[in-house]
Amino acid sequence: MTSSSTNKILPRIVIVGRPNVGKSTLFNRILKKRRAITDPTPGVTRDVIEEKAVIAGREVLLVDTGGYKVDRDDQFDEQVSEKSLNVLHDADLILFILDVNEVSGEDEAYIEHLRPYMGKTLLIANKVDYMEKEPEIYNLYSLGFEHLVGISATHGRFIQEMEDKILSMIDFENLKERADHQPDIRIAILGKPNAGKSTLANALTGKEDSIVSPIAGTTRDVVTGHFEYQNQSFRVLDTAGIRKKKRVVQDVEYYSVNRAIKSINQADVVFLMIDVEEGLSEQDKKIAHQIVKKGKGVILVLNKWDLKKDVKNEFKAVEDRMRFLFPILDFSPIIPISALKGKGLKELLDMVILIRKQMTNRIETPVLNDALAEWVDFTPIPQVKSKNFKIRYITQVSSDPVEFVLFVNREKLFPASYVRYIKNQIKKEFGFNKIPFTVELKER
Repeated sequence: MTSSSTNKILPRIVIVGRPNVGKSTLFNRILKKRRAITDPTPGVTRDVIEEKAVIAGREVLLVDTGGYKVDRDDQFDEQVSEKSLNVLHDADLILFILDVNEVSGEDEAYIEHLRPYMGKTLLIANKVDYMEKEPEIYNLYSLGFEHLVGISATHGRFIQEMEDKILSMIDFENLKERADHQPDIRIAILGKPNAGKSTLANALTGKEDSIVSPIAGTTRDVVTGHFEYQNQSFRVLDTAGIRKKKRVVQDVEYYSVNRAIKSINQADVVFLMIDVEEGLSEQDKKIAHQIVKKGKGVILVLNKWDLKKDVKNEFKAVEDRMRFLFPILDFSPIIPISALKGKGLKELLDMVILIRKQMTNRIETPVLNDALAEWVDFTPIPQVKSKNFKIRYITQVSSDPVEFVLFVNREKLFPASYVRYIKNQIKKEFGFNKIPFTVELKER
């Protein structure tokens, strides 16, 4: 997989600083929606997350980062801090946030990393929550920054002034080329905690966009990555693991799970990750219902297949069992992979492209009705309670999601088995065999 490229270039604005200075609050404030998870607990944001934003009519790419720490207690602190530094080079503008009430040792350590980028750094003194705090802003000029503003991200004070300053520091006419971040196919990776979602996301993008750890629940936000395959651009959304509601007890985890489910709406194709060592769960089935309800393409991804013993017909046995337990996904491809070893990714992406082609396919009404006449002639509609039924015509009313409408002489008592027959014929003749679609009745 290779990094995606584009003709449209957006300025990349990166928000950095130590934990709990208000980076995610400012991120949400600029976006004008709650995208990053905010919580009083330091270190809630772990991954680098990005989103398009509009500032005074100008479109930008806004990036939120985890907090930079000098004293690092565990592997998370190490990886989060490293990511916070890695984003500096590619940024068009850096928003370095301090707490106006205190300049800490971590702030001073981060400033040393910022020295090569001073010309494109805007120092933001946050938590200027009331008028008496405003004089303290000017004390921060001693830190050596040319560009400085004071705000309150929580209360929205001086946000307009900050945005004006941001726009004045960006040269929109001479942006360096980079990936568009608006790829054609969006993939959401869903599943239980520790099923290998972040490992797969990193394998696809070829980058360590998502922090990987054996500790379940590492990913909290929806992390976006980009790559190209077969001249096709992709966006991959790595999500927090979805647990049963009774196990979702912390506020942070609640918002993480909520985001993961909402990512179904943002996706074109969903990877439902299943750890072959653990098998299917009731929670997987509930996720599947949500995917089908939204009319999204879905692939059942059997991760860690390399750990299975090499037994003849093993995959067929697993596939048959999943079809039995997962009748709602009878259309869904099942693909075994090893995210850790990078095995099966080509087959996975080839299937994504095929599914996307089916999701966007549209059949002309005359072609559909010629086929319908043959289907009805071959298998006439049965009577129900001495009532005769007729199909006036059929039409495809939408693609992505794919929906058909059968106009009939009477909707009441129309045999459901015949609707299934029509649906199966559509699958066979028009190649909608890998996606969910609906056939509705309308009386006319």
